[in-house]
Amino acid sequence: MARPSKCRRVEFLPNATYFKPAGIPLGDLEEISMSVEEAEAIRLKDLEGLEQEQGAEKMNISRPTFQRVLASARQKVADALLNGKAIRIIGGNFEMSWRRFRCHKGHEWELDTAVSELPELCPKCRERNVEPILPARGHHFNRGPTSFRNGCRKEAGY
Repeated sequence: MARPSKCRRVEFLPNATYFKPAGIPLGDLEEISMSVEEAEAIRLKDLEGLEQEQGAEKMNISRPTFQRVLASARQKVADALLNGKAIRIIGGNFEMSWRRFRCHKGHEWELDTAVSELPELCPKCRERNVEPILPARGHHFNRGPTSFRNGCRKEAGY
C-alpha cells in the first residue's frame, strides 16, 4: 500500500505537452487540459504496463486514487481523439522523484527506486553538491506560478 502523503509522485515529464488534430487551425480548436499526474498515470498503466497497485505505489497514492486519476486522463484522451480537441499537459499537484544523480565532480549513479529527496553525499567521492538527472526534458518548474501546500509543488504550468 502507498505511504500516506498529500503529494502525487511523478518520475517523468513528457517531452511534448501539446497535441492537436492535423488540419484544424489552432484558433478553431477546443482544448482539454491534462495534469502532469494524469499523464504519469497513463504512462505507468498503459505504456509501462503496470498493474494499478504498482502504479499507485510509484505515485505514492492509494489504488482507488490512482484509478480515479487514470480514469480522468483516459476520458480526456478519448474526448480529444473522438471529438477533435487539442490536449495540453499542464500543471498539477505533484512532487518529482528521481533515480539518477550527479555530483559536482561529475560522478553519476542510479538508485534501484525513485526518491523525492536528494542524497546527501556522492557514494564515490563524498561530495555534498548533488543534483538529479531527470529522464525527460529537465526540471521545468519555472514556466508558471508555483505554490507549495503540505510540502508539495502546485504547478500552474510546468
